[in-house]
Amino acid sequence: MATGPDTPPKSLRAIGYTRVSTGRQAESGLGLADQRAQISDAIARKGWTVAHHAEDAGASGKSMRNRPALAEALAMLDRGDADVLVAAKLDRLSRSLIDFAALVERSRRRGWSLVVLDADVDTSSPAGEFVANMLASAAQFERRRIGERVAGAHRVRRSQGKRAGQAPILSTQVRERIASEAGSGTSLRSIADTLNREGVPTARGGRWYASTISHVLRSVALDSELAETTT
Repeated sequence: MATGPDTPPKSLRAIGYTRVSTGRQAESGLGLADQRAQISDAIARKGWTVAHHAEDAGASGKSMRNRPALAEALAMLDRGDADVLVAAKLDRLSRSLIDFAALVERSRRRGWSLVVLDADVDTSSPAGEFVANMLASAAQFERRRIGERVAGAHRVRRSQGKRAGQAPILSTQVRERIASEAGSGTSLRSIADTLNREGVPTARGGRWYASTISHVLRSVALDSELAETTT
């Protein structure tokens, strides 16, 4: 159906997101009520409808991981069950500009909008999208700076005969077993399946996959290369 200048704007389905970072704040509700009020007011002003409210109580803001309510909200948005995610403050979503930039890009790819009230971000409008793009550019600059610092630190450690990167967490026995089986021609998937059947835990306690085995082999190769350069 054609629309004209007098056609009312589409009423978007909004998901409000609130978060507090400590257990004490979660128990008292400190900060949550204020966030909810700001979000509700903003949604009402825009004439949108509330599809869902997601709340992570006692969740850290350092990363977007391990936040079940946010994960559920993003899944709803990706499925098309809602149109816009609304947060009162940028640091309630993330304290990392890099994580935030990734969220902006995800919203763009999946076709939903993002609103952050205190940062004037509203990707449903041209002005708000411009602010989001500026923040994303700042995040890209920070990623490059971090990459340069990490690469520089690795060069220094290698010049000192030290291992660059995280030290191995797996036991030497498991690492040597994986290297031996891979060296004898066993496929990465077969190695992973065998370790899973035997109940051998990964470094983080999860399941083994071919990609996990590949990571271990790269780590073993790195240690071998370092040993050769220091002997």
